[in-house]
Amino acid sequence: MNPDFLLASYHYDLPPELIAQAPAEARDTSRLLVLDCRHDTLADRTFGDVAGLIAPGDLLVVNDTRVFPARLLGRKETGGQVELFLLEYPAAAVTGEVLVTGLVKSSKRVRPGMRLLFGDDLAGEVVELLSDGKVRVRLRLTAPLDAVLARHGRMPLPPYIDRPAGEEPGDRERYQTVYAAKTGAVAAPTAGLHFTETLLAQLREKGVQVASVTLHVGYGTFAPVRVADIREHQIHAEYLEVSAATAALVNQVRASGKRIWAVGTTSVRALEFAADAAGIVHPVSGLCNLYIYPGYRFRVVQNLITNFHLPGSSLLFLVSALAGRERILSAYGHAVAERYRFFSYGDAMVILR
Repeated sequence: MNPDFLLASYHYDLPPELIAQAPAEARDTSRLLVLDCRHDTLADRTFGDVAGLIAPGDLLVVNDTRVFPARLLGRKETGGQVELFLLEYPAAAVTGEVLVTGLVKSSKRVRPGMRLLFGDDLAGEVVELLSDGKVRVRLRLTAPLDAVLARHGRMPLPPYIDRPAGEEPGDRERYQTVYAAKTGAVAAPTAGLHFTETLLAQLREKGVQVASVTLHVGYGTFAPVRVADIREHQIHAEYLEVSAATAALVNQVRASGKRIWAVGTTSVRALEFAADAAGIVHPVSGLCNLYIYPGYRFRVVQNLITNFHLPGSSLLFLVSALAGRERILSAYGHAVAERYRFFSYGDAMVILR
């Protein structure tokens, strides 16, 4: 079998101390590894240098999803501690009742009818136990939703970020892009965490255009791949919006011969999902379940700004489809040797095609 399809082919050794536990002091001072596929070269830079790589007239496409405080900490009516991780933003409720799907963590298994107490303005009742450890819970709110989540919720940091004492003060700002606008994600589109308002303004002044898509990153982004043949993996679905204005701008820039730069794998999936066989992007909203792995033919995206991804993950498959698996693993080996910081709060990478 082609090794590109074998899960075992996507392993690399990562010393645990290279998993970033906190962001860089300033967003655009993260390190940047530039992989130029045209010349098979690597260059060690700083993220602020990305402005010199993007040409006037090129289009930078960002994901404007906003992460909400999805981890609710409370107690069961019997007194034990409980955590409810919301898998979706309960947008239908401002106050009153709303049904949500989530994951419950407690010392003992919850049961239907059990009450969960989070505060005077927020309580829940377990309605149904679902598959894969999920539960359906009826939340009751007596205050505005965003205020309730801000009081009782915690930012849904990835499991590899160790926070024994819980969320730290800076997480609410730093685990969010500066252009986050539409609430709905339970994980950040982390490639975008490196951008500052100043850097975006610098790009616009240079003549680089910026457009946004919305893809609400779901908990499934952390789901491990459990099949030996990666083609058999079932990718998770996430809510997507590509506006008519963004679609038109992408098509205009491509027709002019300029390049499309995606910020993060979520922006890649959004653009490629919205494109037809000829590479024309159309407005779309709904669930995106596009699974990209080696052999995929990219229709829209040329260059990618991304972070470093977990071994054996669907995100590593995606960047391997763009640049080639062996080239990516070689670049990751360089990053390990040079002590780059990995994953969500880590350093960044540019793939030039």
